[in-house]
Amino acid sequence: MSVTYGKCMATAAQPGLLPQHMWRCAPDGMATRRQLRALGLRPGGQGVQAEVIRPRYRRGPLVAYLYRIDLAKPVRPMTSRKWGALALAMLARRTCPVCQLDAGYCIPRSLGMCVTCAFPETT
Repeated sequence: MSVTYGKCMATAAQPGLLPQHMWRCAPDGMATRRQLRALGLRPGGQGVQAEVIRPRYRRGPLVAYLYRIDLAKPVRPMTSRKWGALALAMLARRTCPVCQLDAGYCIPRSLGMCVTCAFPETT
């Protein structure tokens, strides 16, 4: 394989396997989940169409799955109930279980309580 990772062509070693592309050589019209999300889309039930392989030195290669953009569907909008549930979940993460006050930040899981309750002698 050359420095430029060889030719940017899809390869399928065996029938039934997904086409594989080298890093930064994905075909047009394909995107990862994060790229779809940035476009306001979701895979929408379609299966994985191809893979992008990024070689790494010490560990195995990184693999990203590609989906077709033309088959993607728009992201579902958040409902008022989902917004309410998210707000309650975030409030629970900010509430100290010891003093029952809203700390204004997410309570560290390593401490299990707000910093004021964890280190009372320093305040």
